[in-house]
Amino acid sequence: MSIDSRELRNALGRFATGVTLITAVAEDGRAMGMTANSFSSVSLDPPLVLWSLQNNSDVYEIFARPRHFTINVLSTEQQALSNQYAKKGQHELDPSHYRLGKHGSPEIRHALVTLECELDATHQGGDHLIIVGRIRDMQQRPSGEPLLFASGHYRELR
Repeated sequence: MSIDSRELRNALGRFATGVTLITAVAEDGRAMGMTANSFSSVSLDPPLVLWSLQNNSDVYEIFARPRHFTINVLSTEQQALSNQYAKKGQHELDPSHYRLGKHGSPEIRHALVTLECELDATHQGGDHLIIVGRIRDMQQRPSGEPLLFASGHYRELR
């Protein structure tokens, strides 16, 4: 059976996800960010999470193997950040959008959750690289609603 890639994308898009901004520091010292909704928890003990990076991403070399990176769970108020850092060639972080975490990777200001991670493993997964991180530090905002994405549109909890 042959599966049409557009139909598959539409079908998978029916699964609602949160929106994250993955951040890391490039080798040249620039703070970089990219929007991703391919985030999942893996394990509580040890504390592991994963996200997936498209093999043809314009920032593949920066995000494929950083020693440290942060997964920033965005709030409904941060839709503009999601849009900004989802664009090709628009990945250098504005200094007003972040602070450096304990392990040196950028943390997005006012994110609902920041998970500062150390690279644990990578795995090839078709047209994506699966990146597993071990959580080294975590911050939570006490209030706010998550930014959600489903069927090609942002959504809100009701």
